[in-house]
Amino acid sequence: MAKRAIDNYLDSHYINRSNWLRAAVLGANDGIISISSLAIGVAAASASRQPIVLAAVAGLVAGALSMAAGEYVSVSSQTDIEHADIEREKAELAEMPEEELYMLAQIYERRGLQKETAMQVARELTARDALGAHVRDELGINEISQANPIQAALASGASFTVGGMLPMLVVLFSPLNSIEYWIYGFTIFFLFLLGATAAKTGGSEIFKAVIRITVWGTLAMLVSAFVGYLFGA
Repeated sequence: MAKRAIDNYLDSHYINRSNWLRAAVLGANDGIISISSLAIGVAAASASRQPIVLAAVAGLVAGALSMAAGEYVSVSSQTDIEHADIEREKAELAEMPEEELYMLAQIYERRGLQKETAMQVARELTARDALGAHVRDELGINEISQANPIQAALASGASFTVGGMLPMLVVLFSPLNSIEYWIYGFTIFFLFLLGATAAKTGGSEIFKAVIRITVWGTLAMLVSAFVGYLFGA
């Protein structure tokens, strides 16, 4: 019964979703805003649909590949740093175990434990898994914070594609004489849905997420439209 209660408690938290959710939200948000802004900018300087569609398609393909590659490289760099720190920690534990033990005890003491209790906890954790204790409590690396480069790249690239397809459909089927307004209106709606979905999935406040993602999306599209009008003139 107690184990089930603990499992239910852990399941009620969402931090384990943070890595892939961050990549997915970033990709979808970038897809929606990038393709919408690009389409609005080209539409402001064009009198036909074809240049808008071509620009949107090119932006969709290039953006998805760029997002996936960028996410893979950045997360891989983070993982390399973590692995290097873990290897250094292994060497330090082998060369100066007593100093590392006292360092671990000081960490627990700064967190609020009495000096004797902190040392006792450090001794017990060191006896069980010295490297795991130092990696978790000294370096701050754990299973939740560690990101998977492939997972992050796939989540980011796929979500960019899905996000970018939404304004792409608006470009294809909205009236040409008012296409900028259709793109803008639907993009705000798409961003609203993305913010609400991301907040719901992550267990955070929906209103704050919706306002944040909608405001920044609007600013991006307004700047793009302004640049398009300048070049169109």
